[in-house]
Amino acid sequence: MPEGPSILILKEEVQQFAGHKILSASGTSPIDIQRLEHKKILEFKTWGKHFLICFDDFTVKIHLLMFGTYRINDRKELQPKLSMFFTNGELNFYTCSVKILEGDINNHYEWSEDVMSEMWDPKKAKNSLDEIPKDMICDAILDQNIFSGVGNIIKNEVLYRCRIHPESLIGKIPSKKLDELISECSIYSFEFLYWKKKNELKKHWLAYSKSTCKRCNLPIEKKNTGKRNRSSFFCTNCQKLHI
Repeated sequence: MPEGPSILILKEEVQQFAGHKILSASGTSPIDIQRLEHKKILEFKTWGKHFLICFDDFTVKIHLLMFGTYRINDRKELQPKLSMFFTNGELNFYTCSVKILEGDINNHYEWSEDVMSEMWDPKKAKNSLDEIPKDMICDAILDQNIFSGVGNIIKNEVLYRCRIHPESLIGKIPSKKLDELISECSIYSFEFLYWKKKNELKKHWLAYSKSTCKRCNLPIEKKNTGKRNRSSFFCTNCQKLHI
């Protein structure tokens, strides 16, 4: 599943279509696709993993889910969920969720929850964590209403950096450690973006998909953790379990 930084790259790549009218639209999505035709795109926005195509009275929300892809001025043999054609090119989305959000986009999203937004509010994230002390941190860090844009790669790398075991209970983690984790969610997301643009993201992974801890030279454990049952990679020696 593409994480927040990858969706920001998508936003940058489609700027050629901002301010342009859609000449025609098609696709297998159940939305009223004809509604998009002859409408001018005001701007593109992102909220975490959501890609937003904003019009004057509604917004098209695209979520790439686990295996979604897109093509700019290119096509796949696969039937697209949504295709949009412009005077200066075309934009195609595949294997994704497409929905229409009515009215002002600001009424649908809390931008302060997005770890890569200028409006990101770490204090709000801390307050949200304080409300769920019995939850595992591995679940909370993937909660898009707390850390919008954070996915499983970022989760694993941040927990490794902060030396926190993924099955730690939030209420047992020291306050300063939680502050560090909250900060790292945003910091690492921007580093992810930088490395992704340079096509060198994987070489910077310290925990995700790794077999040996670089700090301890001991085996990295792989385990599905928490209620979300997502894969976690961690060192039981240097990542403290707070329970």
